[in-house]
Amino acid sequence: MKISFHKILIKKRFPLAISRGVHGDSYNVFVRYEKDGHIGWGESAPGENEGAKTPEKVIEELQRLIDTNIEGLSIYEIENRARKLKIPPCAYAGLDISLWDWTAKKSGLPLHNLLGLPMPSCKTSITLGIMNPQSVKERIPILFKNNNTKFLKVKLGSPEGIEADKSMYEQVIESTESLDVKLRVDANGGWNLNQANQMIQWLSKRKCDYIEQPLAEGEEDKLKELYPNSKLPIFVDESCRYSNDIIPYAKFVDGINLKLMKCGGITEAMRILAIAKTYGLKTMIGCMSESSISISAGASISGIIDHVDLDSHYNLNPDPASGAAMINGVTTPRIAPGHGAFLIKEPSC
Repeated sequence: MKISFHKILIKKRFPLAISRGVHGDSYNVFVRYEKDGHIGWGESAPGENEGAKTPEKVIEELQRLIDTNIEGLSIYEIENRARKLKIPPCAYAGLDISLWDWTAKKSGLPLHNLLGLPMPSCKTSITLGIMNPQSVKERIPILFKNNNTKFLKVKLGSPEGIEADKSMYEQVIESTESLDVKLRVDANGGWNLNQANQMIQWLSKRKCDYIEQPLAEGEEDKLKELYPNSKLPIFVDESCRYSNDIIPYAKFVDGINLKLMKCGGITEAMRILAIAKTYGLKTMIGCMSESSISISAGASISGIIDHVDLDSHYNLNPDPASGAAMINGVTTPRIAPGHGAFLIKEPSC
């Protein structure tokens, strides 16, 4: 067994502004797991809210896990040890993805087949960050040039308040009138309870499919007040990191958004999907600042997911990896053993 880490700059075409700030270029850590003549690739996107803010911290935490001697353990045993050691999920995700990629390659199967899942068929959303109306006019034609997706996720929760949100969203409606695009909104916890009530009422009359994370993480108790009168479906994102997070407020949301970086990879993602379905909740999969490697892993499990938001690699310039591509609007993994993605220029190891 040989595990190596590679820190690579992820360059974006456009920085993404959300309620908590602007996300521009960043460094991700790519995990290379080699054993028995097969190589598995994984990816970690550092995140302060996920416990590892820098690539250096990601590598430090993964090395701490590896130093406990994980050779010979199953994927589930390694994940259990990572939990006991409190390895940040965005760090562990890179190793978990590489282990599943390796396992599928050794089996000679695409990852979705190994997991017993269908290929994805749900078209992905593409994402529009918080911006002023003039920028919306300029950005929409670029986002929809040469692609045939039919969903746009609009980031709201502007620090300038809900009037700024309304101005931006009204311009989105105007700029997408000729595109036959469905709209959904992600506030990233940028509203208080009163604002969330107002905006849900307002958006329900303006072509919005659903609201994602209307309230800040940590304010889940207020979902009991928000949910009964909501005229739109409510999904939670930051409020759902692990499968056991769902249970206390399952009656007060319509669905959950899982992210591999947020939960620690495919192993926990499959548990989240199982628990969500047990409680009759809709499911969504999203992403952070990830290349085709992590996106391909996410796409490999998205065949049983109701809403897909796997688009971060389309905003890279360039994507350092090759993998999942948009086919008829669907983020589709390459049909090959594993998750089908790899670094275009493999680092020397």
